Amino acid sequence: MGATAVRFVFGLPFALIFLAVIALLTGAPPVPAPEVWGWAVLGAAAQIGGTALMLRSMEVQGFGVATALIKTEPASLALLAAVFVAEPLGPLRLAAIALAVAGVLLASGTEWRRASRAAILIGVASGALFGLSALAFRAGIVALPSGSALIRASLMLCLTLGLQAAAFGFWFLHPGRAAFAAIRLRLRDSFSAGFLGAAASQLWFLAFALTPAANVRTLALIEVPLAAVVSRRMFAETMTARQLIGMGLIVAGIALLLRTV
Repeated sequence: MGATAVRFVFGLPFALIFLAVIALLTGAPPVPAPEVWGWAVLGAAAQIGGTALMLRSMEVQGFGVATALIKTEPASLALLAAVFVAEPLGPLRLAAIALAVAGVLLASGTEWRRASRAAILIGVASGALFGLSALAFRAGIVALPSGSALIRASLMLCLTLGLQAAAFGFWFLHPGRAAFAAIRLRLRDSFSAGFLGAAASQLWFLAFALTPAANVRTLALIEVPLAAVVSRRMFAETMTARQLIGMGLIVAGIALLLRTV
């Protein structure tokens, strides 16, 4: 929880700086309506819940299995988007998401099929919550009445991080006092993590402003083969035939998805 708090609390100042610079260049951001605040609350809560379940899943079953299960998020997200915001799925999008998710499960290099029932439920629930948060962020950005995609994405990011930072501020008052004391001893690292988290989130939210969230989160699975390439070059780690097939499925799914965007 302390590590999770660092991302949100120390990311907020940088997100506000990003918003201020963008506002100076493009004009003032729009005033968020109550609907936008509702989406921000939902997204902020779902993201915190997804992070907590992710860490719990890793504790129960291990990093590799948890990561593979959580990466089922695009499939959950596509179904949620179809139900709640009527985003069309279509056969090509469904096929692209299915290919990419299957590729992740193969490329994970772990015996995720032997995972306990609890680990499976927690991991998939974590992915679903992350998907719900992405859907809420996208809906909130779209609900903003005016402004460029960049200014609307930046404003939604600040609203979300502000709510999350406030929630952890209350947590620091009592149950999180020990975590707060530890964070104070690592301020430089915390600000570095906050900057990187805010910069990454800025790009995530801009992507949500430009295309449906399911597309964004499926495209993001490209991190799996990229991480494998980095691991091979930096740590001389080899890949099995199953992992190579998984990488191919991920790339094929993403290529198919790009044809539908």
